[in-house]
Amino acid sequence: MSLERLQRALGHEFRDVALLEQALTHRSFGQPNNERLEFLGDSILNCITAVALYSRFSGLREGELSRARASLVRQEALHRLALDLELGDELSLGEGELKSGGARRPSILADALEAIFGAIYLDAGFEAVKAVVDRLYAPLLDEVDPRKPAKDPKTALQEWLQGHRIALPVYTMSQVLGEAHAQEFEVACEIPKLGIRTFGRGASRRAAEQQSAELALAALAELKKK
Repeated sequence: MSLERLQRALGHEFRDVALLEQALTHRSFGQPNNERLEFLGDSILNCITAVALYSRFSGLREGELSRARASLVRQEALHRLALDLELGDELSLGEGELKSGGARRPSILADALEAIFGAIYLDAGFEAVKAVVDRLYAPLLDEVDPRKPAKDPKTALQEWLQGHRIALPVYTMSQVLGEAHAQEFEVACEIPKLGIRTFGRGASRRAAEQQSAELALAALAELKKK
């Protein structure tokens, strides 16, 4: 997908395309990167989803609204939308991230989408980014059940496999990266019967397991399409 096609998919044509290019630039690639835009986009997304939920669910209490918003702005939801937009094809990544599959990593894709929201705001203002978010999030909002607790990826994967009488996934530590004060864990998630093996990374083993489970769920979704 070219930047022109991405803009059409977003429903926003940038006046300053450099903002979009920056939003797609990971810190591993160099400067300017998308970290500051991600910070801005995260705040904007929280505001827009809060307004959408407040308007849609008039009878919900604050706690229920907060839980529903958390399900919409979490990494899994952003990753899903980023895959639909094929953001991975447009990311600018350093050589190390490219080799390690950074273009498919949920955290990088989710951050890039938040950065795009920040870029749209700077390019055209709040109403423009609200229109984009409202359109992209419409299918996710239709799925929201505020009174039903959101399932984390490991739980969702386990329940799907149990429902189809398939053995539970095996999680194994693949490697530990970085210095002792800033370690990153890599964990593999394997489902031998389905030929699925994914790798997740995180600041803790638990976070890495959750990411590998999320990638396994995405692989399952692809299998179901075939």
